[in-house]
Amino acid sequence: MPHTTAFARNQWYVAAYTYEVGRGLLGRTVLGEPLVLYRTEEDGAAVALSDRCVHRYFPLSESRLDGDRIVCGYHGFTYDRTGTCVRVPGQKRIPRTARVASYPVVEQDLFVWVWIGDPALADPGSVPRAPHMDSPGWTTVSGMEPVDADYGLLVDNLLDLSHETYLHGGYIGTPEVAETPITTEVDEGAGVVRVSRHMDDAECPPFYARSTGVRGRITRWQDIEYHAPCLYLLHSRVAPAGVPPEADGSDPNAFHTEITYAITPSGEGAVYDFWAVSRDFARSDDEVSSFMRDLNHTVVMQDVDALNLLQRALATGRTGHQELSINIDTGGLAARRILARLAEEGDKPVERAR
Repeated sequence: MPHTTAFARNQWYVAAYTYEVGRGLLGRTVLGEPLVLYRTEEDGAAVALSDRCVHRYFPLSESRLDGDRIVCGYHGFTYDRTGTCVRVPGQKRIPRTARVASYPVVEQDLFVWVWIGDPALADPGSVPRAPHMDSPGWTTVSGMEPVDADYGLLVDNLLDLSHETYLHGGYIGTPEVAETPITTEVDEGAGVVRVSRHMDDAECPPFYARSTGVRGRITRWQDIEYHAPCLYLLHSRVAPAGVPPEADGSDPNAFHTEITYAITPSGEGAVYDFWAVSRDFARSDDEVSSFMRDLNHTVVMQDVDALNLLQRALATGRTGHQELSINIDTGGLAARRILARLAEEGDKPVERAR
């Protein structure tokens, strides 16, 4: 595995959850670009600007809002929502170069997406969807953890769920996850990788036993969709083993969970791990929400610790180390090819299905 996965700049990336962006100033870094995000009084829209004042490079996220304008906390340079400087201290003339970059923003499915590349190529219709995130039929818990590792390592981690058996045993992992073969489908043109694992007779892990009340053996489906470079969807289904669906295909005994990750490189060797768990059962049960939030956070932190350790091991490994890949790696290897192509093409966004 190379230590550094190249960035595809002309793509959409998640910078924040919609609920994180408000009348405070939020600093985030995407593809090495420091951003400041806030929500306007005028129309409630999310704004993303460069987080560095043109004067002495002071972070605007450590400054203040005056209406919909940011006033730099160091010398008072003031910027409107387009990034144009509208006031400088001690003089009326504003230099022509006194402006900071403004980035295209799309708010969709509980995420605030930003476009770091050429703004002329930013097509809002190409943002991939995760409609369950804020759908009335689902309840969602969410969070974000920074990881000190190459973002390609997180992509690898999520596309090979066999690690659940070993890294997340006692939480979401059972022996069947590692033992069950996978099927992989790749749509190179659309930049989508699908990995499926269907278990007909599996142990019910605590994550599902306590949240659903199901006891005993289960059927368990894990159907992954990875939309390169940023969005990962895991369509999870559990039901009591041996209980077939109704004749019309409905399954009142099944519990569906949508597990969503946004994988946003903040810089070289650093990535934001946005995670969310949405469910279609026990939707008003606060205890279930708290349990799923806490347990999934524990699982995420197990991944964070493992990836941080792996990054350090790779950085100090011997030159010429050769990876060994097997069948479970087919999804991750396909994702690497797609990410490398997107970075190489540079100015061509992925064509999403409308």
